[in-house]
Amino acid sequence: MLTRRETPADVSAARAVIAAAFAEPDTPDPVEATLLDALRTCEGWLPALSYVAVDDKEGEGGEVVGHVVCTRGHVDGVPALGLGPIGVRPDAQGLGTGLALMHAVLGAADALGEPLVALLGSPAYYGRFGFRPGTDLGVLPPDPAWGAYFQVRTLTTYEPASRGTFRYAKPFDDV
Repeated sequence: MLTRRETPADVSAARAVIAAAFAEPDTPDPVEATLLDALRTCEGWLPALSYVAVDDKEGEGGEVVGHVVCTRGHVDGVPALGLGPIGVRPDAQGLGTGLALMHAVLGAADALGEPLVALLGSPAYYGRFGFRPGTDLGVLPPDPAWGAYFQVRTLTTYEPASRGTFRYAKPFDDV
């Protein structure tokens, strides 16, 4: 498996991965896939932080089996990142694909000088990547009901004075 920045040729495959990862029998086009579409067209889209995982078994490029993106968010007006959606094709889950994508996008965000990454997800899963409840750092979720599921991972340029309410890129408001 190889993780790399998404190219224009990967867009439809990345969307298909997200759709497959979140598909339910009664929801063939999950909200995460339509969110990804909307993020691609908003001002918060950051192409340098859209990554794919490619099954490179054949040594010829392989197929996109995972995707992750960070988009521009803010903590009371200070730039930060919102992570998600992240997804792995069902047949590639449990093989370290999500782990590789998380390491790739967090490393890239840090290299770009971003201060922190916020997400909404399982504390048991994302804690292994250094995420912790945003409230521990004074970074509040857009919806207080999210509680411990709203998590933050600080990066090298993080300043503890960055406190306040986190806001995702605009398309998240429509979810």
